[in-house]
Order: sequence, then structure tokens, then C-alpha cells
Amino acid sequence: MATENASGLSDHMRGVTVTTLACVGGIVAALVSAQVFGTSAGVAQSRQPLAVLAGALFAQYPVLGLVGVDIGEFGIKDNLYVGFMTFTFWFISYAVLLSTGV
Repeated sequence: MATENASGLSDHMRGVTVTTLACVGGIVAALVSAQVFGTSAGVAQSRQPLAVLAGALFAQYPVLGLVGVDIGEFGIKDNLYVGFMTFTFWFISYAVLLSTGV
């Protein structure tokens, strides 16, 4: 039986929501990085697309609050998880876009 926390979401739905938003946030950040900075060889060595990644990380927390996840109960483990998943999906997606030259 799934237990509910203070926000009204079951533990399973909370986990699925956080994971989905972190993964989608990383992919969207990669698409925005490619659109704004391009996919040339020079951009691959630039640190500017990391600003888009940072923006995506910070933008997730208000969205999580809007969908009903209580971010006040996030610990260091939860924050590291969101950051790691967002970075990983951004890195893989942006690397594919840079490699294909889309």
C-alpha cells in the first residue's frame, strides 16, 4: 500500500514526478542550448551552454511546487538526484545534437 506524504502525493507518484521532470528538464535544456548557441565545433568547447543547464535546474523547483511536490522536505540526497538526472540528460542529449550537427 502506498503511503501519502504531506503534499497528498503517494511516495511512488512523488518519485515518478521528480524523476520525469528532471529528465524532461535536461532534454529541454539541451534543445534550448542547441537552439541558442548552435551545434558548431566551437560551441562544443564553450561553457556558455552550461548557463542554460543552470537555468533549467533552478526552474524545476517552482514547477515541482506547482504540480504538488513539497520541495520543503527535500534533503541533500533529493537535490543531488535532481541535479544529477538533469545534468545527465542534458549532457547526453546535447552531445548527440553536437555530434549530428543538427
